[in-house]
Amino acid sequence: MQKSGGIIGLVAGIFAVLAAVFTLFIGGVAAGFEAEGASTVVGLGWGGILFSFLTIVLGAVSMGARSKVPGALLMVCSIAGAVLGGTFVAVFMVLAFIGGLLATIGTKKSAPAVA
Repeated sequence: MQKSGGIIGLVAGIFAVLAAVFTLFIGGVAAGFEAEGASTVVGLGWGGILFSFLTIVLGAVSMGARSKVPGALLMVCSIAGAVLGGTFVAVFMVLAFIGGLLATIGTKKSAPAVA
């Protein structure tokens, strides 16, 4: 389950990057028409880009990790990305959260080292 959680997190991060680029595009068009709140949408786009890239990295790391830390960080990153990334990014961050949950639960305990 650990590898599948990492793959799900990785795929969710890639789609979230595309959603963040779309958010940046919408914010840029709105700024071009001098719409109210366009700078907020652009800020959400940059937040989405940041947390999407972190999701990709943590998804890749959690595939081969021996501890539960990368999976837990993937869940924290997906929550932060959902809050700070905008609506389109939040849709894919839910998928990343599920991947982090699978990566955390699927981590096997390693046997203690024999001296």
